[in-house]
Amino acid sequence: MNKLTKQVLTIIAVVALVYFGDKGVQTYLGTQAVNSLPFEIHTLDEAKARAAKEGKLVLADYSAIWCPSCRRLDEEVFTHQTVAASINDDFIYTRLDYDSPEGAEFAKTHGLVGFPRVLVLDTKGNKLVEMPLTFEPIDYASNLVKASSAYLNSVDDNSIN
Repeated sequence: MNKLTKQVLTIIAVVALVYFGDKGVQTYLGTQAVNSLPFEIHTLDEAKARAAKEGKLVLADYSAIWCPSCRRLDEEVFTHQTVAASINDDFIYTRLDYDSPEGAEFAKTHGLVGFPRVLVLDTKGNKLVEMPLTFEPIDYASNLVKASSAYLNSVDDNSIN
């Protein structure tokens, strides 16, 4: 093996080590963040069924366990007391991972590219609204209230007619 080939192989090995090492660390940190969420995580089918039973909406979080922005949303927004209370009161939470078949199908169905992307769904899985991405918990909580209020008002208006 000549010197240039050895150098190229060394560079490739270092890049692979850094990439996979970083992804492993990010996955570990992401798992820790998800495990600290103050609400239950359901599959999409469970979330739709439970939302129908409890008269709530589905909050569908499309993300990747190794994604730093997704982890930031988990740690800084979803764990905030006001946001968590809103989610527990008005939504059934589901998390759809980018790397899973369910996540891939969800992204395809809703035309999602990139993450984190959080959708408010009705009990049949139809998209009502996509939550604007913000890492400010009070703004996020306000947006959750707006989304749930808009849906509940439309249901109330339809039941009056």
